[in-house]
Amino acid sequence: MAKPIEIQSAEQFSELLKNSRIVVADFYANWCGPCKQIAPFYEQLSKSLSRPKVATFVKVNTEAEGAKAVATEYAVTHLPTFIVFRDGSVVEKVKGANPKQLQSVVEKLSNDIENATQGGASASASSSGGAGGLAWRGADLPRGYADISDSIDVRGLELLNVDETHFSVRTLFNRAKPSALSKEKDASASGEKDWIETDTDEQLLLYTPFNSAIKLHTIQITSLPPDDEDDDDVPMRPKTLKLFTNRPHNLGFDEADDIEPTQRIDIREEDWNSNGTANLGLRFVRFQNISSLVIFVADGDGDGEKVRVDRIRLIGESGEKREMGKLEKIGDEPGE
Repeated sequence: MAKPIEIQSAEQFSELLKNSRIVVADFYANWCGPCKQIAPFYEQLSKSLSRPKVATFVKVNTEAEGAKAVATEYAVTHLPTFIVFRDGSVVEKVKGANPKQLQSVVEKLSNDIENATQGGASASASSSGGAGGLAWRGADLPRGYADISDSIDVRGLELLNVDETHFSVRTLFNRAKPSALSKEKDASASGEKDWIETDTDEQLLLYTPFNSAIKLHTIQITSLPPDDEDDDDVPMRPKTLKLFTNRPHNLGFDEADDIEPTQRIDIREEDWNSNGTANLGLRFVRFQNISSLVIFVADGDGDGEKVRVDRIRLIGESGEKREMGKLEKIGDEPGE
């Protein structure tokens, strides 16, 4: 139960990210009217939700000599901006003095804070099924970019070459930690699989529409096949991906094979980390103003007949990005 900590240096901020599981940062400037308007609300949140080494609320003056480097590092170009960090990585970003939006983020956060305080955060994450809380990711975020998977229009998702009686496309964007990485690994015992496998062969087509135009920087794909080399039915990890942008609907497999993709990615064995996640950087200039994305898994890494995918997270920017280097306040009319 404490007031927000005023950040004096980048080193102090880095230390807080290491020592507190959740950090909420308010980026502001003394001249910013909307920043002053929302400050009492933010202080109230800090007093009610701060927990030692679990949840820490901080303020970052973007014009202070010691703190401006933090704003630059996280590409803050609007004021105020609120960034939520979990385990040192950006998980949420709110631009503007919008109490309702900030409250919504904090409401999702509050359960995580209470569970983490009681030592039960991981259990909550696995049982939530992705409906609330902060999203699990198998790799760190690139500096200055956020997880924008919430920008997906889930009603328009389409996945081809899966048995829909056993697997759901929404599983790919589940916010919870994959069961294959948790202590309770036998998710299939209850008939609920929190991953997807291809059906008749190794190819997969995923159509992902967005609620608004995005800029896509990185795709994080997690694949956790069972470690059983003697079983011929064990699925493979994806090997070759082809990405297509701004399509009005999903492609067919023949079409995806024949036409030129926006980008082709060949995933190497060393690209998979200990969480079974490949962090795939994109040619950013080709992924601006994206309204939809088709991910075509062309083949798998091995001689099997099926491919398995547990999670997909999309990293980048939602909405329009302001010109770098210019801080803008949100909430006042031009000229005020």
